Amino acid sequence: MEREGNYLKSPDLLPVTHQQRNIGTFGFAVIWIGMAIVLAAFAIGGSAIMNLSLPMVIVATLVGSCLIGVFMTLIGDIGIEHGLSFPVYMRAPFGTFGTHIPSLVRGVTAACWFGLNTYFGALAINGILNLLFGFDNWFICFLVFAALQLFNTSLGIKSIERFADLAAPVIILISCWMYYTLADNATSQGKNIWTWVETPTTGFAAFTAFMVVVMANMGFWATLAADMPSLSRFFKAPKNERNWFKRNKTQLVGSLIVMPITNTFIVTIGAVCYMAVASADPINALQQSASGFILGILLLMIVLAQWSTNTSANVVPAATIFSNIGGPKVPFWVGVVIAGIIGILAQPWSLFDVMVNVLLIIGGILTAIVGILFADYYLIRKRRVHVKELYELDGQFKYYKGFNMAGLIAWVIGGAVANIFSTYSSLVGFAVGAIVYYVLAKYWWFKKYPQAELDDPSDAKYLGITVGHNLDEIFGQPTAPTATPDEDELVEQPDPLLEMKGAE
Repeated sequence: MEREGNYLKSPDLLPVTHQQRNIGTFGFAVIWIGMAIVLAAFAIGGSAIMNLSLPMVIVATLVGSCLIGVFMTLIGDIGIEHGLSFPVYMRAPFGTFGTHIPSLVRGVTAACWFGLNTYFGALAINGILNLLFGFDNWFICFLVFAALQLFNTSLGIKSIERFADLAAPVIILISCWMYYTLADNATSQGKNIWTWVETPTTGFAAFTAFMVVVMANMGFWATLAADMPSLSRFFKAPKNERNWFKRNKTQLVGSLIVMPITNTFIVTIGAVCYMAVASADPINALQQSASGFILGILLLMIVLAQWSTNTSANVVPAATIFSNIGGPKVPFWVGVVIAGIIGILAQPWSLFDVMVNVLLIIGGILTAIVGILFADYYLIRKRRVHVKELYELDGQFKYYKGFNMAGLIAWVIGGAVANIFSTYSSLVGFAVGAIVYYVLAKYWWFKKYPQAELDDPSDAKYLGITVGHNLDEIFGQPTAPTATPDEDELVEQPDPLLEMKGAE
């Protein structure tokens, strides 16, 4: 394939072949356990327990987690079916150049999350070193911890799963330990953790408080909902499987079972944390409620949690996006470095208090993108995609000077309305984005710029793994080994996410 002069065909951004998909159902479940343990979730629980009882906090968190899990699974089918990453498929609803605008927002957001998680992980490392050696310099810990995570990510997606294999069971055990420690602390103060509420609410105020928790959880994961194809394209899936549920089994188990359970448990710990020490800051809570060896172990949980979350949920998506924007001159490993630099320059140590609100707003904006992706992929194209054209500078996705105005207009309207109705932001953003895009694209934009898969809705031509298509056929020459590898083995070939690694 000729790639010179066409940045859209950067090797890092090509569709992932069937042989390159090496993450199974268990592997994704393990990755989700690591991703779902995020310190900001403690803040959701600590805020929620002020107005709702713990059972209501749990229900609201489960509802929000499952709803955003549905969004993730729906959009993740793009990666399963066609092996496409988020920034590449975004060329369809936004144009070959327009894709960079919303993608950049998502990439910078992920990089900022990387900085925030690294900061709290660094505080935990500093606490451990202080206990062991009397060392006290959190900024050095921050820089070293950032470098270790970026190096781990640069080793590719399989190294992330291998790290999570180690981290996940440890995190589960320590999370349980932390819950019981804080629960005992709260009980010793005469608080029943299942009935205590700082400022109880009733009627519509209680419903509003409930919906705020639902939307907080949805907004929290909205970035990953939009970007799920960047991960799902590596999931094992059967060829020639037309049943949507069977084809997306890995996603369904991870995003609708493992994530809601794990996320709800972490939010619950945040609520109990607030009851115990009047603070949702887990490091502060741990330092008040534990000491010595126990404190060191619990701080280790913070380190492992931030590490496993950052690699999968933040650095990989951000690096993929920056690589897409920069083209061949910005391979995946350079994207990793850029994500790290942005995360550091964001100065999370001074921005954390306002960053959560900012990210929730951005999360509301991103659900409008999720709605646009849903409308474009399912409602308009009906999952048929002219994949080869996504990599052509002058193809059908060039539109008007590289912009799909239907997508950009729908995104602006959807994001604006979502933030006007902030109590229901994620649901409103998704619905408005999808509806506005569907109307504009179907009845205006695609009348001006015809789409091959709409003019000739052929499954054989435009579906992917459902009809057994592979990258070899799409681009007209082999890119994967001719021998069929064992499904459970990692194929020894170039990692599409990692140009610096080369052929193994």
